[in-house]
This record gives sequence, structure tokens and C-alpha cells, in this order.
Amino acid sequence: MKVELVETLGTDLTVVNAARVSFNKHKENFDEKDEKLIAFLAKHGHWTPFGHPQLQLRISAPVFVARQLVKHQVGLVWNEVSRRYVDTPPSFYSPKEWRERAVNKKQGSGEGVINIQEQDVQKFYGTIIDFYAALLKQGVAPEQARMILPQSMYTEWYWTGSLFAFSRVCNLRMKEDAQEETSYIARQIHELIKEVFPISWKHLVNI
Repeated sequence: MKVELVETLGTDLTVVNAARVSFNKHKENFDEKDEKLIAFLAKHGHWTPFGHPQLQLRISAPVFVARQLVKHQVGLVWNEVSRRYVDTPPSFYSPKEWRERAVNKKQGSGEGVINIQEQDVQKFYGTIIDFYAALLKQGVAPEQARMILPQSMYTEWYWTGSLFAFSRVCNLRMKEDAQEETSYIARQIHELIKEVFPISWKHLVNI
């Protein structure tokens, strides 16, 4: 699983200039007063100035992770590899550990680990790949053949949106109760964005 930062628009100064335009003011250089303004905006929920900086990411992750993340819609745009058009052999994610089911709650994982043999997992994946290839060889349309592919299949997508939108993603998906695999992607996003927007990100993301 990996996250790549493709491109960005704006800086921390973009945020403060968006806020100060209300007073018809504009700055060319960032200083201490600007960080205080950013801290105030973030603390009091004035989110629109953080909506102007934009980022584009390219992400590779299993389908089950992608389906959790795509639920975040506001301020974000998503374009994904389509198995209607692509019929190359898929690859699959296999966890290092299989976590036990959580007790007394409907979602999440318990603290224990279940012993699942990796060779059995890979054998299953091999069967899926062979059957998928056989369907395509017989002339089955890729848009139907894809039905047999499991949620552990890797997919890729471009994800573009505002600084504020990605901060909401990370604040939610890096919580202790977030699914581990989804949190892994969110933390990669976090590490990339904090290098580009260090001041804004420090005040937007609560971890």
C-alpha cells in the first residue's frame, strides 16, 4: 500500500491571504502573526480559508480500504482504475496478522491474532487468478469477469481535494478505533501533507 503526492496548489500563505481578503489585505511573506491567524481559524472552525490550497494524491491500496476512504466526498474528487477496461492479472493484499473479531461491538478488531496459514491464502488467490483468466479466455466481458475478484484486490486512484478535506480524512481515519489498514494509508497522507503545509496541518490535524 502506498501514497504518492502528485502535485499541490498553494502554501500556508494561501490560507492567510484567503482569510485576510475580507479586509482587502494581502501578504507576500509568511510571519509569526500568520501562524497565530491559522491557529485561530482552525480552533474556531473557520474552515473556508483551508479550502483554497489543493492536493492531488495517487494511492494504491486494497479495494476494502478504498471503499472506506471513498466515503469522504465533500471537497474531494476520485478517479479509479476500472476493471471494465483493464483485465491485466490482479494482485492481492495479504495481512501479516489476522486479527480476531472484536467482542461487544459490531465493528473493529480484537486484541488476539488468528493463525491463518499464508500458503492457504496464496493458494486461494491463485485459484481466483486462474478462474478470472479462464473467464476472459472464454470471451467473458471484463465488466462481468471482475465480479469474482475479492475485496483484497489492489486498486489505484487519483484523489484530489482541499487541504481542509484531507484534514478531515486524517482526523477520522487515524483515530485509535479506525481500521488498521485504512489508518496506514491515512498516516502516509498525513506525513506527505505536513511537509507541504506544516503550519496549517499542525493546527488542523489532532493526533
